[in-house]
Amino acid sequence: MARFLRSRREALQPSDVGIFAGERRRTPGLRREEVAALSSMSADYYSRLERAGGPQPSEQMVASIAQGLHLSLDERDHLFSLAGYRPPASGRASDHVSPGMMRALDRLTDTPAEVSTELGETLRQTPLGAALTGDNTRFTGPARSIIYRWFTDERQRDLYPPDLHELHSRAFVSGLRVAVGRDGADSRAAHISSLLLEKSREFADYWDRYEIGVKMSEFKRLNHPEVGLLELNCQTLLDPERSHRLLIYTAVPGSESWEKLRLLSVIGVQQRG
Repeated sequence: MARFLRSRREALQPSDVGIFAGERRRTPGLRREEVAALSSMSADYYSRLERAGGPQPSEQMVASIAQGLHLSLDERDHLFSLAGYRPPASGRASDHVSPGMMRALDRLTDTPAEVSTELGETLRQTPLGAALTGDNTRFTGPARSIIYRWFTDERQRDLYPPDLHELHSRAFVSGLRVAVGRDGADSRAAHISSLLLEKSREFADYWDRYEIGVKMSEFKRLNHPEVGLLELNCQTLLDPERSHRLLIYTAVPGSESWEKLRLLSVIGVQQRG
């Protein structure tokens, strides 16, 4: 595993992950501390893994390293096997973001953007994306899904003007119903829908309507607690193999919302419930 990690690190160039290489770089590929930062772990811990001197990493750690190194699915599965674990599911159930989508996200350093599943589970965010909507990667269990949070935590609606709440509710339920119908009773979508039918009368009412194809507008209005109302366009790029979506928020250059995004890049991430 140590040799495999080192070979993948040395094959990954700084430009592949949006890092400025500088003039005095002697290390081929990325530095260990850069991979550690991309994998959300300490540089010392990652360095010990490459030297075959650290403890066996957990499955969560292996998944983080695979994502940080921008591994393909085959490479990710190989890393899991080397670490002594069964590779996780691929296809629609996979949380592993493809290298191509990761490279696209890495280049959006000055833009709010995130990669999410079709269930609204945020997998990766740019710093400005987290500043705009909050750090949505921190949630665990069913709460990873914005659909689940929307119907179980009223604070999740604070970001959106009240006149948009009904459309959001209908669109979330419509999308979830499509996922359940396609993926079946044992799917993550079905698990979330079952929980919400128990917890939310509002969700149950919309679920009984059997609406399909309800969509949100690409034009977004967001009430940010620090900078106020923003009017943004949201463009979506789809990875059909995994049903992952890259959401990119932009404002008209020179507009009031454009200036607010610039201010938000200075303010940074706001911790909200």
